Amino acid sequence: MEVYLVGGAVRDDLLGVPARERDWVVVGATPAELEGRGFRAVGRDFPVFLHPQTGEEYALARTERKTGPGYRGFEVHFAPDVTLEEDLGRRDLTINAMARDGDGRLVDPYGGLKDLEDRRLRHVSAAFAEDPVRILRVARFAARFADLGFSVARETNDLMCEMVSAGEVDALVPERVWQETHRALGEPRPDAFLRVLRACGALARIYPEIDALWGVPQPERWHPEVDTGEHMLHVMRQAARLTDSPRVRFAALMHDLGKGATPPELWPRHIGHEERGATLVRRLSERLRIPTDFRHLAELTARWHGLAHRALELRPATILELLEHCDAFRRPERFREFLVACEADFRGRPGWETRPYPEAELLASALDAALAVSVGADERRGLDGEQIGELLRRKRVTAVGASLDRG
Repeated sequence: MEVYLVGGAVRDDLLGVPARERDWVVVGATPAELEGRGFRAVGRDFPVFLHPQTGEEYALARTERKTGPGYRGFEVHFAPDVTLEEDLGRRDLTINAMARDGDGRLVDPYGGLKDLEDRRLRHVSAAFAEDPVRILRVARFAARFADLGFSVARETNDLMCEMVSAGEVDALVPERVWQETHRALGEPRPDAFLRVLRACGALARIYPEIDALWGVPQPERWHPEVDTGEHMLHVMRQAARLTDSPRVRFAALMHDLGKGATPPELWPRHIGHEERGATLVRRLSERLRIPTDFRHLAELTARWHGLAHRALELRPATILELLEHCDAFRRPERFREFLVACEADFRGRPGWETRPYPEAELLASALDAALAVSVGADERRGLDGEQIGELLRRKRVTAVGASLDRG
């Protein structure tokens, strides 16, 4: 029995970055042998075991054969005679198909080290085309390593284009699309995830509402980049700079969906895109079964970001209406996340990256002032519920106005 460290841990060590996890492959063993040594079986579709002390994953060397469409149509073969090279050969990218033996020697049968040095994301073999999830994974690795200079190899992009044309991407289930998207939103460059998917045509199949933004113009006075899709990429760069939260980054990604549905005869204006956008966010979220907290923040951002951008010119009563529409009194932290997404939108334009965005501070201060207001027992005496609510609202308008004056 031989044990090898494989995959991301080997790659990350060679890159000089902390490994997120360590995975191992066992060659020349059977499930019974591992269980006899105290390993606990956890794999559902193929033999994966947890180490009795470290809890790390150990998988028996295996091969895979395509038997049907999509990413579930595989037949897995594992046996003591499956070699390490055969196991590495079923992996997606060469930089993930390296291993180290017990003495620390590198095993690199598919040129992963050279691709690592060349900052290239390249598929291991033609078997890559058998699993459409690999398109999402390549895009996610691009999001992780874009700042290190990595790009997708031309031959790999060509293969992904062929997979999209063959309809392989259409077999992806919503849960897997969202799982990979959620991971990509947590990477340093989520904009690279979108670029890679769009370059091979997968974005139009998975997220047609996002893909529809390219080619849609905006007024150059406010958007030097003009193209709404390009604006979205700038916004995602800024969202990644402002927050680590995948939920806020998703809200930033969704904020302008309505512009993709503006009738061309109205371009470059987009009157009513906020309402259209909120509806599209809801439909997209239902289709891909996106978690409720992600959906609600994204809907909120799509619907109200335009009004937030005009905060400096709003009357106190209108600001209070915005706070009420956003349910800010019950969910103040979500409202603050909304403001971060709005700031990412504002800064997501060439030359605007470092401009001040006082609107966020103004609205946050207005919320704090309104939250501090209460109606005392003496004030409540003789009033019914509706009258108490109206009194509270008047006091909140006054408090918001005072916060504006202090600002």
